[in-house]
Amino acid sequence: MLHICAVHNARFRSAPRCTVLGNPLRDVRRQRAVGVACSSHPWLSAVFTLLMAVCDIAFVGAGSVVFTRELLFDILSMPELRTASLRLYDIDAERLQTAELMARRVAEQVGAAPEVSVHTELDSALDGVDFVINAVAVGGHEATRIDFDVPAAFGLRQTIGDTLGIGGIFRALRTFPVLDQIATTMTRVCPDAWLLNYTNPMSMNLSYLAARHPCVNALGLCHSVFWTVSDMNNLLGLPYESTVYEAAGVNHQAWLLTWEHQGKDVYPLLDAAIDADENLRRRVRVDMYRRVGRYPTETSEHSSEYLPWYLKSDAEIARLRIPVGAYLEISADNLAEYQRTREELLAGAALVPPDATEYAPQVIHAMTTDTPRQIHATVANHGLLPQLQTGLGVEVPTLIDGSGAHPKAMGSVLPRMGAALNRSFLNVVDLVTAAAVEGDAALVRQAAYVDPNAAASLTLPVIDEMVSAMITAHSQRLPAWLR
Repeated sequence: MLHICAVHNARFRSAPRCTVLGNPLRDVRRQRAVGVACSSHPWLSAVFTLLMAVCDIAFVGAGSVVFTRELLFDILSMPELRTASLRLYDIDAERLQTAELMARRVAEQVGAAPEVSVHTELDSALDGVDFVINAVAVGGHEATRIDFDVPAAFGLRQTIGDTLGIGGIFRALRTFPVLDQIATTMTRVCPDAWLLNYTNPMSMNLSYLAARHPCVNALGLCHSVFWTVSDMNNLLGLPYESTVYEAAGVNHQAWLLTWEHQGKDVYPLLDAAIDADENLRRRVRVDMYRRVGRYPTETSEHSSEYLPWYLKSDAEIARLRIPVGAYLEISADNLAEYQRTREELLAGAALVPPDATEYAPQVIHAMTTDTPRQIHATVANHGLLPQLQTGLGVEVPTLIDGSGAHPKAMGSVLPRMGAALNRSFLNVVDLVTAAAVEGDAALVRQAAYVDPNAAASLTLPVIDEMVSAMITAHSQRLPAWLR
């Protein structure tokens, strides 16, 4: 492993990590399975491609049952992945049992035959796997309530609190130790595996992984770009299947750079729809689009708390219909959905297939079967977006195939104001990442000082008090250097 890292880091200085690091484990399996036979009998290649598609997938945080259900339906509905090995890992025994019941029920419903196993030790869950899907939520609903209630007591409003701002900062700080555990274990027991991260805050998490664990293959996956295009196409009456698009920026604050339907620019249709509909104009992302010039790829609820102009103002909250504290209700609904799902499983009821499109199944399928597919993913910025800070997590179009992940070097394509907003976003990411890497608590406070929403809403002394209160409230979930 030391030799692999030495070679990789030499390349990493001049190219994106995921571009140069493929999947040696799968290459070995391919060679063993196909051998010389396929060179003399090409028709065997198709047969062996199907056989080679058997892979080992670990779910870390499998007890995030609603999300795990979506992934399982997608994965097990793909013919090439129906016999995959599914390793389910969680620290909550009841949720782990529920995840196992769900995996077996989904397999039964879609006619798949996976090998399902449950694990309470991370080493056994990850040993020799090809993919690790991370969906942990450290502290769960209780921690989410703290992320909202403590800042609210100091006069700070939040909507989602999982990406930037005070909520995002402290979500990252309690998640980084888990990422350390996952990455260290992967380096030891599955060094060629891919970590497919869904846990927020995405840019902070991928920035931290790149800084602390550069030899780990990691992609940050989020469906926000897909759903932005899908929803806006529905609004405009355009089929998604005939649409070509690319976005770039940072996760939850990327910009839809190109958007074409049957070769024609869709933006003029969006402009006409906005001009004709006052309700559309009363949304944060539309307000931003009309100023930045490209449409943001995350909801108005998310977008409002990454900027300095909205949540501090009662008038703007009313004008743009911003749902302050929205994620508290979402988090509570997730708890209720978990209970409903568990009761359905225990009663033997069939699960309703979700209306979801997630990237992890597409990544696994593309890498396993060598079927090229483009997604949008978060990776460390090394020459991908020169307008943004080097080494931090950015979201760009990424080609996935049998040799790995290939992020696209986009050049200086971001709208100038969009790039400026992204840099402001990444200033917070940079300070939080550095704080954790260096074990420097002062940098946590500095991250809060430069956060756009906190800086616009509170004075520096109040921010100091709020950070201290957050450290106290979250103390048992935070690393020792911060407590």
